[in-house]
Formats: sequence, structure tokens, C-alpha cells
Amino acid sequence: MSDTVEKLMDAAESGIRLRGYHAVSFRDLAEELGIKSSSVHYYFRQKEDLGIALVERYAERFFAALDAKASKAKTPEDRIRAFARTYRDALTGSDRICLCGMLGAESCGLPSTLSDAAAEFLQANVDWVAKTLSGTMKPKARKRRAAHIVATLQGAMILASSLKDYSIYDSAVQDLLAA
Repeated sequence: MSDTVEKLMDAAESGIRLRGYHAVSFRDLAEELGIKSSSVHYYFRQKEDLGIALVERYAERFFAALDAKASKAKTPEDRIRAFARTYRDALTGSDRICLCGMLGAESCGLPSTLSDAAAEFLQANVDWVAKTLSGTMKPKARKRRAAHIVATLQGAMILASSLKDYSIYDSAVQDLLAA
């Protein structure tokens, strides 16, 4: 990936995580990077293409970080802690909410392929947590608990970011692990 594409994707991801998909334009990205708007179109034909590339990159980075953290886990609780730490690192590393959480919130107004890509990431999160809980509960309860964990962490990211208080996120994780 070229340096320009990497910078373009970084700026787009930051903007979407902060302001939302519809608040980021190719013109704004070009201006931020000091390039022509046509240059953005050279790399990404449509905004939807950029969005999908961002989700793919975000998912790849997220699951690589999660795999690294979870590789040392010995118990399901340790794996859930690793999952929560991966979310926290995404929050504190950028002071912004999850890219796919933001896109999920906007899903009704997104192109279907982008909405589907964000939903796939969130579903992969639920599936990962459900697999982690596999030995501890029945399948239906496990899926419900996994969705609850992901929803709680996504919501905690939003509150912590909005209120500029990471302790909100930490308290939510503490409560989840105590339940």
C-alpha cells in the first residue's frame, strides 16, 4: 500500500470515527492531505469503496491485536479480558469510538455493502466472544451473553469518548466480568 493511500485511509478512518461516514468527503480528505480530489478518486472510485477498505483494514488490525492479547489467556475470563483490552486500546489509541460501531449506528443510511461489512465485523466480535464462552453455557444463552458483552463494550466506548472519561469504560468492563 502506498504512503498516500495509507495517509488517506488514516484520515478517513479518523474522520468517520469522530464525525461519521456522511461527514467525511473526498474533497475534505484531499484538502487535509494537500492533494487533489481527483487523486482520492484515483485510489477509491467511490466513497463506498473507501469505506469497505477501511472496514477490512480495521477488522484485520483489530483481530490481529486480539489474537496477540488472547494468545496468553488461560481461561475464558482471561480471553474476555483480552477482548475488552483490545476494545480499550482502540478507544484510547485514538480517543474515538469503534469504526464499525459508528458505521453500525449509521447503517440505515449507508450503502448496503458498507452496512453489511460493518455488520460482519460486529457479528465476528459476537462470534468470537460466543466461542470463548463455549464451554461455560448452552448455545442460545452463550450467543445472548456474547451479544450483551459486545453491545456493552460498544456503548461504553461511546460514553467514555463522549464524556472524555475512560473510567466509564473500565467500570463497564469490571461490571461485565463480575456478572
